Order: sequence, then C-alpha cells, then structure tokens
Amino acid sequence: MHSIASLQDYHDQYKKSIDQPEAFWSEIANEFTWRKKWDKVLAWDFNNADVKWFINGKLNITENCLDRHLATRANQTAIIWEPNNPAHEAKHITYKQLFEEVNRTANMLKANGVKKGDRVCIYLPMIPELAYVILACARIGAVHSVVFAGFSAKSVSDRVNDAGCKIVITSDGSYRGDKTINLKGIIDTALESCPDVSRVIVKEYIGKGAAIKEGRDVLWDDEIQKASAQCDAEEMDAEDMLFILYTSGSTGRPKGMVHTCGGYMVYTNYTFRTTFQYQEGQVYWCTADIGWITGHSYILYGPLSAGATTVMFEGVPSWPDWGRFWQAIERHKVNIFYTAPTAIRSLQQAPPEFVKRHDLSSLKVLGSVGEPINEEAWHWYDENIGKGKCPIIDTWWQTETGGFMIAPIANVTKLKPALATLPLPGVQPAVMNESGLEIQGNNIEGRLAIKFPWPSMARTIYGDHQRFKDTYFSTFPGKYFTGDGCKRDDEGYYRITGRVDDIIIVSGHNLGTAEIESAIDEHTAVCETAVVGFPHDIKGQGIYAFVICYDKPREEEKLRSEIKEKVSKIIGPIAKPDKIQFVSGLPKTRSGKIMRRILRKVAEGDTSNLGDTTTLLDPNVVDEIKAGAL
Repeated sequence: MHSIASLQDYHDQYKKSIDQPEAFWSEIANEFTWRKKWDKVLAWDFNNADVKWFINGKLNITENCLDRHLATRANQTAIIWEPNNPAHEAKHITYKQLFEEVNRTANMLKANGVKKGDRVCIYLPMIPELAYVILACARIGAVHSVVFAGFSAKSVSDRVNDAGCKIVITSDGSYRGDKTINLKGIIDTALESCPDVSRVIVKEYIGKGAAIKEGRDVLWDDEIQKASAQCDAEEMDAEDMLFILYTSGSTGRPKGMVHTCGGYMVYTNYTFRTTFQYQEGQVYWCTADIGWITGHSYILYGPLSAGATTVMFEGVPSWPDWGRFWQAIERHKVNIFYTAPTAIRSLQQAPPEFVKRHDLSSLKVLGSVGEPINEEAWHWYDENIGKGKCPIIDTWWQTETGGFMIAPIANVTKLKPALATLPLPGVQPAVMNESGLEIQGNNIEGRLAIKFPWPSMARTIYGDHQRFKDTYFSTFPGKYFTGDGCKRDDEGYYRITGRVDDIIIVSGHNLGTAEIESAIDEHTAVCETAVVGFPHDIKGQGIYAFVICYDKPREEEKLRSEIKEKVSKIIGPIAKPDKIQFVSGLPKTRSGKIMRRILRKVAEGDTSNLGDTTTLLDPNVVDEIKAGAL
C-alpha cells in the first residue's frame, strides 16, 4: 500500500502526482479490486465542467469495502456503534457481519422494487441500519441520497423531488441527548408534496409505534426477515453515479452534488490512509453525522475500503455531560479522533475535570474538519486532548471535492496552528486575484481555485449541469473555484480565510444566505430580509438577520421567536438566526443591490469604517442600522 514516510517522500510523491498524474493515480487504483481495468485514466475539460476518471473501468465499491476483506479480517470489527446513551452497550460489527447485513438489506431493497440507477432517499438517525442501507444501495447500483435527520419536512421534500426518489428509508424516531425526535412524522409531512414516492421502509427504533400508511409503508424488521444474506454485487462503471448529496446553494435552491464510483473510492481511501497515517488495527473515530459528506467519505467509504475499524457515534458531545467524547475514547481505546472546531470550542468551555477523569493515552492523531480551526481552539485541543503528543490534522475540503484537498500528513508535515498546511498529492491549488489572474509566489492572499482534476471531485449537479458549470467553473475559466479565500505564507502553507460568496459556515455546515432569507420572508409580517454571518465563539459563524416588516412590530421578542420557528420548520434548527434586528430599510445601491459588506461590518460590531455610503439609495438607513445594532 502507498504511504508517505517523510517530508522528502511527500515532496517526491507530490512532484510525481503533478508531473505524471495519470501514472500516479493508476498505481494507487491498481491496489483495488476491479472487475475490469480502465482503458484510460483521465479525460477532462474544465471549460465544460467535464471530468472522467478510470474510463470504462468496472467495479463495485462494496466489493472493495467488504468482500475483499473477508479472507483476512472477517472477524475484525468494522464498525463500533456507540449509542446515544452511554449506559447502553456499544455494538461491535465485524466485517463478516457487516457483509451479511448489507447483503440482506440489498435484497430487501430489491424486493421493494429498487433497481440499478434508482434514487433512494435515506432519512435515518446514526444507527447501524444507516450504514447497512447506504452500502446496500451501492451494492445493487442504486443511488443513495442521504438527508441529515435534522432537516425539516420542507427540506426533505425538496430533496426527494429534486432527485426523483421513489423510495424513502426512515425510522420511527431518533434520540438526541435526552430528547426524542419524531422522524416518521417529519417524513409523512414531507411526502404530502412528493407524489412519486411509492414505498417507505420504516425502522422501528425508539418504539413509539410509528403511524403506518397502508399500501405505502412497510416495516424494516418485517422485510429484512424475508431477505437472504447473499446478494451479488452489481457491476458498475467507474463513472456511474454512487450518490447524490445536497449542499446549500447561494441561490436558495440546494444543489445535489453527484459523486461517482471509481475515482471517489480511490481518493477517499488514499487520503484517509495517507493523511491520518492509518496503521493496521487502529481504532478511528470521526464524530460527524453520516448525513454530511464527512460521514460518507470518512466514516464509511474511506475507512471501510482501507479495512479499518471505524466508530459510528449516535450521541451528542454534551449529554449526559461534557465528558461524553472523552469517555468514549477511553471506552474504545480510540487512536485517531476527528471532530469539528465547533465541538472543540464548546468542550473548551466545560470544566477541565471532564477531560481529566478519562484516560486518553490511546490517542495518536487528532483531526479537525468543517471550517478553519482558530488558534485558541487548536492549542486547547493540542494540550488537553493530545497532551502535546498528537499531530492535529486540520483538513480543508468540501462536499464538492469528495475528499481532503489541503491537510497536513500526520508525523510528516511540520504543523502550524490554524493552517491547513500543504496540498495533498494530486491537488494543484492556485491563488487568484480579483481580475482572474493566478498570483505566483508566497506571502500572498487571494481566492482559492484548483487547476487540475482529482479523482473524487463531484461530476455535476444532479439534473442541472449548466448550474454546475456556472457555479464552479465560470469565475476562473479553466479552473475549479472553491468559493473560499486563502493566504499562502512564506513556506507555501495555506490558511483558509473563509467563504467569499453568500454562504455562511455554521458549526461546519454550509448554509446559503438566500435560503435563510426566503424562509424568513415566508412569515406574513416580513417584507424583506438580508442575512449575513458574524463571528461566533462556539459555532464559528452565527447568523444575523436584518428584517424589514410591513408594520413596526409591537412585540419584537414574540416576532423573533416566530421567525426562528419558521426557519426551523422550513430548513431545520441549524439555520435559526442568532440575532434578528428589525430595520426600516436596507443599504442598497441605486440599482437595488444590497450592500452586504456594510451589513457584515455592523453584524461584526465594527462600524468605525463603513466605507463610502454616499452612493447608496438612502445613506440615512445606515445610521439607523448602526444605532439599532444588537
């Protein structure tokens, strides 16, 4: 297996990956099980947003995640499922058991009419069945579309309709700390506006007795009993769709990013093993939810294809107390721990006893994902959790990239707090100026683009290739534009400085401002809204809404609660605004464009220099907004 042993080795392999990308990736891809090898490694045309890897190669990703391990590690634990309640026993699922459960689930899907190419919407809590059904879809060539089980009915129905799903997999409910959430109720509401869904498979999990709609709904436990544990894997082309995963768009409509079988498998496996320097037998834990790309790539496909033991965690970091993560690390002797800066900042505020009472000596490598980690959180993580002995792998990547792009390699790359450091082999970053020219050299700042394809990049937006092209390949023709700003320091290390478009990163999750604005505008009292991000101690960015009402609100607090409730219902609790300021107008140019730059400054509490406001339609509105800032 490919590995990088030293910094010199990294530079040599990086150079090879840039000089001879096809030879480099071909060598790595040869380590996998293919039904038929590819005719050509790569064909690409960024001007038309067109990329293909391992052309005419045939495979099934589950044969690489499951079947090929059976000879050597059938009895090794594949997944450790750590339940919401630590008083309950964790479940250790071996590779052999996982193989059988996935086959059974695949046969159950087939018996319920799922065929190769069908889209399956999955809306489940973090329970083993979520892993089974994702891999089962991949096994029979169905396309999975996992929707995070914190999204509202409206968000679910938008995604079901956009992907054309005919089948939905859900459960009666989920646990979140000491609360239960009625997932089936949310699905029933969502499906009122999804006429094409003909089958819902319901896993009875919390035992509250889900309402079953005759003719449409069936119970998982009844169906699975009829299914055999043997299901041949469907032969897939390397460029066949593996999954659709929705991410926020700046226009308000979510974008269904399409990932394909071959390149995605090769890249997630390679980056998982390389970046964390995964060693045989280690226990690896990524705390993300599988509803996000992090869970797809680095809880399931990357680790399982590498034959790793991966932890799947149902709970939350704060319940029953703030020691929950550290208790689970001790319980499972976790070696590699990968979490989000948001979680780290929350845990930092808890009394230190919660960390001190647990043995964290098994840890070898720490990681961070979702947004750039700030220096204070980096140092706390390093000193308190890693005890100064564990490298912190600060990974920069996106739903669209499928896998890590810029990240240190454990015990190889010299670390700098809050910097994502160097590009991984095969990744060719470019720092662009506003005129669209690449800025050469070091000690520079600009916008981050990528100038050469990598195997796991998204291939299109489902059903809308033009939008894919416009969003990612039109800003800098011939390059993929990430939407992020960055700095490159004197050593060529990258620091990601955050989004430069209308996306807010809340707790590591991308939310489009347009989507939140249109949800707020649904309230009958609201006339117009502008939403911006502002620095937030825990979440990284908070959501600040400037709201114009038809009439001056009599009870502001009541209206604020109603607006938050409305957003929660339309998008999900994650998108609720932290601050809502009622205003009589917004700073607009004469052509009607909202000057978000001014609103961002107000939201950040920095109103000393708002720049030239004389070009605004009504400059007085700025003074009013400044005076009422929260």
